[in-house]
Amino acid sequence: MELRSEIRLHAARPPLDPRPLPKRVGLVILATDHTTEPDYQRMVASERIGVYVARIAYANPTTPDNLRRMQPALTEGAALILPDEKLDAICYSCTSASVVIGDAEIEAAIQAAKPGVPVVTPPMAAMRGLRAFGARKISVLTPYTVETSRPMADYFVGHGFEIASFTCLGFEDDREMARIQPSALVELARQAMDDKAEALFVSCTALRSALVAAAMEETTGRPVVTSNQATAWNCLRLCGDDTARPDFGRLHTLALPRD
Repeated sequence: MELRSEIRLHAARPPLDPRPLPKRVGLVILATDHTTEPDYQRMVASERIGVYVARIAYANPTTPDNLRRMQPALTEGAALILPDEKLDAICYSCTSASVVIGDAEIEAAIQAAKPGVPVVTPPMAAMRGLRAFGARKISVLTPYTVETSRPMADYFVGHGFEIASFTCLGFEDDREMARIQPSALVELARQAMDDKAEALFVSCTALRSALVAAAMEETTGRPVVTSNQATAWNCLRLCGDDTARPDFGRLHTLALPRD
């Protein structure tokens, strides 16, 4: 004989907050990405700011053609992040693809799903970071091949920066890029920094360079901007969080400059 417990419906609904957390940051990342989520949990997520992630298909090797193939998936990926709810910022976390596809095209694709949301890309955030330091002559370090690095150089020159030196490591697989030891990145930063450069940009969201941005600055004696460090800083400032966090590098002590 089946015994059924009585289920009582409570008479009144409990009060609701406007949001579970006051601020919301969306991330559209590659299916192969090992690094962005841990970096954002460390640098962005808090009791005030939630980080919400969608992954989109990506297949190595990291070439301009493969990077460009992600563009059609951007709208669908953004639409999967808290559907029909407003975000305070959304980041497409791929530096090389952002350069190849173009910031404006990425913004349009994401805003097709999330109208009006501020869109952040790594090269855009890096450029804002370098400008916050007043740097115009820069060194650049990437893990990419020469073929994939060329559009990156063109991007920064096209936005008014002078490249004092550009070093690439020749990797084709972003999963291997994520395995480069952070301590090795510090030494690579020292070697990549030109004496005439005012700052160093370390490209690629796969690299664990945000972990050692402050150490890179100590060894080079100059400001260092990395992909995830820069987008996290940009998203924090868009969420109204102006807290100085020097352990994430000098960039996280600065205000967001006006474009």
